[in-house]
Amino acid sequence: MEAVIRKWGNSPALRLPTAALKEAGYQLEQKVNLVVSRGRILIEPCEKVEYDLDLLVRGITVGNAHSEVNFGKPVGQEEL
Repeated sequence: MEAVIRKWGNSPALRLPTAALKEAGYQLEQKVNLVVSRGRILIEPCEKVEYDLDLLVRGITVGNAHSEVNFGKPVGQEEL
């Protein structure tokens, strides 16, 4: 499958055919890594980052927690 590198703003850009994306298993807005090696550019999917909520909550300390924030009186149908 051939494609042409063109200018997009101040950067070069390569439009990928939908068929190529589907065949490779990629989706729009998916983050990828570009690996440049020996005159070739390889597009690889980024590793999906999974967060553990319990681990994140355990990381909250007095030193990194912010104080309560006052946004003023309700102005609509907010429930406080």
